[in-house]
Amino acid sequence: MSPIPVTELAARLGRWSAGRGPLYLLLAARLRALIDDGELPPGTGLPTDRALAAALSAGRTTVVAAYDLLRDEGRLVRRQGSGTWVAGAAPAPASTAEPTTSPVFLHLLDQPDHVTQFACAGPLTPPASLQAAYRRALGDVGDGLGYHPAGHPRLRRALADRYGVSPGEILVTTGGQQALSLLTRALAAPGDAVVVQAPTYPGMLEVLREHAAVAVPVPADGSGFAAALARRPAFGYLIASCHNPTGHHLAEHRRREIVAAALREDVPVVIDDVLAELSFDGPRPVSSEMITVGSLSKVVWGGLRVGWVHAPAPLINRLARLKAVHDLGSGVLDQLAASYLVGDLTALAAARARSLRRRHDHLCAELREQLPSWTFEPASGGQTLWVRLPFGDAAAFAQAALRHGVAVLPGGQLDPTGGSHDRLRLPFVASPADITAAVSWLAQAWQGYSGERVPVSLPAIAV
Repeated sequence: MSPIPVTELAARLGRWSAGRGPLYLLLAARLRALIDDGELPPGTGLPTDRALAAALSAGRTTVVAAYDLLRDEGRLVRRQGSGTWVAGAAPAPASTAEPTTSPVFLHLLDQPDHVTQFACAGPLTPPASLQAAYRRALGDVGDGLGYHPAGHPRLRRALADRYGVSPGEILVTTGGQQALSLLTRALAAPGDAVVVQAPTYPGMLEVLREHAAVAVPVPADGSGFAAALARRPAFGYLIASCHNPTGHHLAEHRRREIVAAALREDVPVVIDDVLAELSFDGPRPVSSEMITVGSLSKVVWGGLRVGWVHAPAPLINRLARLKAVHDLGSGVLDQLAASYLVGDLTALAAARARSLRRRHDHLCAELREQLPSWTFEPASGGQTLWVRLPFGDAAAFAQAALRHGVAVLPGGQLDPTGGSHDRLRLPFVASPADITAAVSWLAQAWQGYSGERVPVSLPAIAV
C-alpha cells in the first residue's frame, strides 16, 4: 500500500491539537482513532517525522514521541531506513470511495469545543421569522404519506413564482449541497471533465471527488471559462455572484460570454446562486438560461436544510428520480416553513446583507490593525474574505492557530490547481466582538509562527 501524502494525513488529523494535555499525546490519540476506525488501514505508510512535523507546525519531537507511543502499543511498525507503517498486512480495498478529508466537513463532524469556529460560514443564529414560519407550518401539515421526491407542491410553487417559471422546473433538495451532488450524478460520469473556478467552494470539489469527476480549473474571474466549455466538458460549475471564497462578482461581460458559450456548445452550466442574495449592493441578476442552485442556509439558517434546483423540466424529472432513491423527499415541515420564508426572502436577504457588510468592514479593520502584513481585497458580498499570508504555508499555520483556540480554513483546500497555499478563507459572520477576539488569537498564533512582532493587545484564552 502506498504511503499517505503528508497533506492528506494532516487534513485527516483535523483538530487534533485542540484538546488539553501534551501535544504528543493529543497527536497519538488522533492517529490511534484513525487507525482503529480503519481510516488508516494496515500497511499504510506514514510520513517521516520531519515532514509531518512541518505540516502540523509542530516540533519533530512531538511526532517522534507520538509515533513511538503507537509503536509500543503495536499499532505502528518503525524501522530505520524503511519508514513508519500501520501494523498488519494491507487488506483488499472494500470501496474506491474514501472518506472526506476536507476541513470544511471535518470541522462540522468534530463537535465544537473551546475552539472558536472561523472555518465555516453561515448564520450563527436563526432569525425570529424562522420560528414564526414553523408555527404556521405546523397547522398546514395535513394528512397523506408526506413523500414528495420533487418537493412539496406549495414550496415548488413559491419558488417558481420567485423565478417566474413553472413549478415543473423546480426541484426541492435537502440543502444546496445535495443539489450539487444530484446534478453531478445526473450530468457527469466517472472520469468526465467539469469546469470550475480556482479557487471555488470546497463542498463542490468534494462532490466531484466523490463522483470521480475531474475538475478542470480556470481563474476565479471566469477568464478561460468560455474557452474551456468549447472542449465539451460534462458541465461547468460557476459562482458568478458573491464568489466563495473571494466575495467578488463576475464581471457582466464575462457572465454574458460564458452564457453565450454554454448555449453555443450545448454544455450545461450550473450557477451556484446560494450566496447571490447577499451582495452588498443588492441582489445580483440570475441567469435564467442556466441551471441554478439556491438555498436558504446562508440567508436564513444552516439548520434549515432546504435548497433547490431551477432547470428544464426533463432534467428536474430525472433529478427527482435520483433524489427518491436517497431520501424519498425532504422533510415536509421544513418545506412548509420554507414556503413562508421564500415569500419574505428579499427582505430577509437585505437585512442579512446589511449585517454582513458591517461585520465585513469590522473584520477588514481588525486585520489591518492587528495583522498589517496580511493582505486582501475587500469583498463585494457573501460571507468570506480571501486573505494572503506574506510567507509560509497556510495549512501549517492553521495547525498553529488551532493551538491558540481558533479554527481557520487554509486556501489549498479550495484550489483544484494545487495552489493558494498562502491563502486563508476568513468568514465575517460572527459578532464584532467575536471577530475582534478571533483576529487577536490569529495574531498571537502568527507571532509565534512567523517570529514577527505584531502590535496587538491579546485577550486571555484557555487552551
